[in-house]
Parts: sequence; C-alpha cells; structure tokens
Amino acid sequence: MKHPLPLAQWLSPTRPDDTCIAWLGERSWSLGELRHDVAAQVQALQAKPGQRWALCFQDSYLFVVALLATLHAGKTPVIPGHCRAPLLNEQRALFDGVLSDTSLEYDGTLMVVSSGTHQGEIVLPPVPADSHIEMFTSGSTGQPKRMIKPVAVLDEEALMLHTRFSARLEGCRVVASVIPLHLYGLTFRIFLPMAAGIPLHAAMTWYAEQLSALDHQHRYIFISSPAFLKRLDQQLAAPPVEMVLSAGGALPWKDAQETHRWLNVWLDEIFGSTETGIIAWRQRVDNSTSWQLFPNVTLRAEGEEWRVLSPLITAPDGLLLDDNIELVDDGFRLAGRRGQVVKIEEKRISLSELEQRLLALPGVRDAAAVPVSRGGRQSIGAVLVLDDSARQQWLETGGKAQEQAWRKALQPLLEPIAVPRYWRVVEEIPVNSMNKRVYAQLQELFA
Repeated sequence: MKHPLPLAQWLSPTRPDDTCIAWLGERSWSLGELRHDVAAQVQALQAKPGQRWALCFQDSYLFVVALLATLHAGKTPVIPGHCRAPLLNEQRALFDGVLSDTSLEYDGTLMVVSSGTHQGEIVLPPVPADSHIEMFTSGSTGQPKRMIKPVAVLDEEALMLHTRFSARLEGCRVVASVIPLHLYGLTFRIFLPMAAGIPLHAAMTWYAEQLSALDHQHRYIFISSPAFLKRLDQQLAAPPVEMVLSAGGALPWKDAQETHRWLNVWLDEIFGSTETGIIAWRQRVDNSTSWQLFPNVTLRAEGEEWRVLSPLITAPDGLLLDDNIELVDDGFRLAGRRGQVVKIEEKRISLSELEQRLLALPGVRDAAAVPVSRGGRQSIGAVLVLDDSARQQWLETGGKAQEQAWRKALQPLLEPIAVPRYWRVVEEIPVNSMNKRVYAQLQELFA
C-alpha cells in the first residue's frame, strides 16, 4: 500500500479522480466528486463571517466534505460529540455556526451540507499549516472539556495506525458502528481510510443484520466497540470481514471468542483516549493477551499513577492517565479507572455533569449519580433529595410516573446510556466526617 497522505493532500492529484472515497448502497463517491463538493462548500463558508463551525453529521461522506471544506476555507472545525439540537443551543458560545447533513432545530446559523452537481472549475485554497480541530469531551467538572487537536497530530496518528495495520488494510473497505464525532471514530473511520486511500462506508452500522448483509464482492475492516460486539447474532451469515478493531473498553473474553467464532478473525483492541490519542494495541488471541505500546509511546510511573508520553500529546511532559496499570513481562494490563468520569458501553459519562442535570430538575435539592452493575450490565443510578412538594408527589404516585418525567426531561440533553436507569429518593446524601460523599453507601442503595 502506498504511503498514507496527510489531510492537506487528501484532495491533491496524487490519486486519480476515479478513486472511490465512500459508498452507500449502490451509490459511491469518487475523489473527483469529493473535490467538487468540498470546493462548493468552501465558497459557502467563505461567504459567512463565523470562524468556528460545529460538525454534526450521521453521513460520513458528508462529514468528510464538511471537515475538508472548513479547513480549506481557513476555518476551525468544532466537533461537539453529539447532534442533539437542545444541547447545541445550550452550547452556542462554543461555536459560530453548525454544519450538518440534516435540518436541526438549532437557533443559530445552520448550513446543511449535501453532494451537488459536479461541474465547473475547482479552486481550493491550501489548508493552513497550523490548522487544528476542536473536540469536546465530558470534563470532571461537568462542563464540556475543550481539546485542541492539531491536524498534524491526527495525520501522525493515522500514520502510526497505517504502519501497524497496513498489510491487513490492503484492498479492504471500512465499515463502522462508531460515529466520527469522537476521536476514535474520527481517527479510524475518517483519517485512516482517507489517508490510506481506501473506501469508507457513509452510513452507520447499527445492527448485526447490516454487517451480515455486506456485499461479498469486497472485504472489510470493521471499526466497532465492545457494546456492539456483545450483540452479534451468531445465527446470521458471516460477512467477509478481514479485521475487527475495537476501542473504548475491554470486550469480555467470552464475547471475544464469540466474535472470533463468527468472523474467523481475532479482535484487535485499541487503548487510548481523546486527550492522549492511541497508546497501545493488542490482538486478543487469549484472555491474558497484554497491551503493546505503539512506537515512540512510553509510560512512566509516578507513585501510584502513570504518565504517558507520546508524539500525539502536545504537552512536553505528557499526560497523567485515569487508568490503573500493571506491568507484566510482555507489556502491561489495565486495572480499572479513577475519577468522576466513568465508561459505560464505551461512552464517557461525566457523573458530575449528570448530577448538575439532576439538580436542574424541578423539586430536586441534592443529587448523586453512581454506576450500577446488574446482571453483567452497567447502568447509571440516581439518588435524589427532594423538597417537600416534590417528595409528596413522589409518594402519592408511587414514583414511576415521576421517574418517567425525569427521564423525558434528561433525554434531549444526554447520551441515552447516561440517562439514569435506576432511581432512589433519600432524606440526605450520605457523607463522611470530611463531608465527602460515601459512594459505597450510595451504591448499596441499588443492591
């Protein structure tokens, strides 16, 4: 496979116009069509005064159009991590406008991106050398945490992945069950195939039936997550998948075996975060497989914590990890996470943000959110202290109607997995002598 191209050269004539960039059903888009679509969107963006544009897309081809157009126009792409209009309206101060593939109920400037007629001369200004992308993750304070990702760093990350996996990428197409609105999806679903010159699927893969129905004329790399892989239906016909990549959390060994049994390939897992980029990988051939660091990535112990240093981290002293690590002879193993950000079905959930949302509900005086495990499944439990009126209503209705009302109020503002599944009402939140919440007691409420 040819050397991967950096983003600034994705639209260059290095590759022929008929190179397949993306497909959706019977429709496919060539590099020539992508150049025209980007050029048209560059003109539209240059006519607007805003500098920072949020990208909110379901269609990955149109996401590529918007990403390239924003950068070639000298603007800054902002990836808020979701497409929920009520939350975008709350976050209007974070960007000057929104680019989307659908008409959102957004109160600010909205531009709907589409693939148009491909005629006329293409004029594309170069991508500025210092271009960057802004991303937002759940912060420990509950506020969106802003991350600056230089395009050069994302190019380097794609190069590292290409170096590791190029032999298996050759001749394949990329399908994914993860969206490009988080770093994992952005890197693996967008940057890697675009850099390597291999086609990407414009649609999300939501169900195993879609995976099973893939055209057997091609071979595929499947970019997925443990949450999706746990739900594979072994009764379906297996698709021609050459490689499965998973990130966001470890897949239970039983499910890893089931994935191998169906697809006849061992799972490749990625360890990293939005802040650090990729850190390590492993091909899960047994339950004791250790993690291996990518080249030029190092771990350094600092007491009970670990610091990672990497060419993908702009801070010269690297970053402290939220993960506990155990070194072994052939690599390392992960031993849980610290802090107020938890992962449930590979989604980063800020318990602090959720608690702020709960406090904004009518009649709620105090609130706590805790992860709850039942039957091998992890969800969120909410513990509330209510005022007299709300508590009386809770008692009179038996609680169920009020729980439904709370869920309905939270759904437009949160990831579905972050909406509490279990609810408890108490007189007060338990605290210790230092006035710190006793989370063990909170979790006992859901036992």
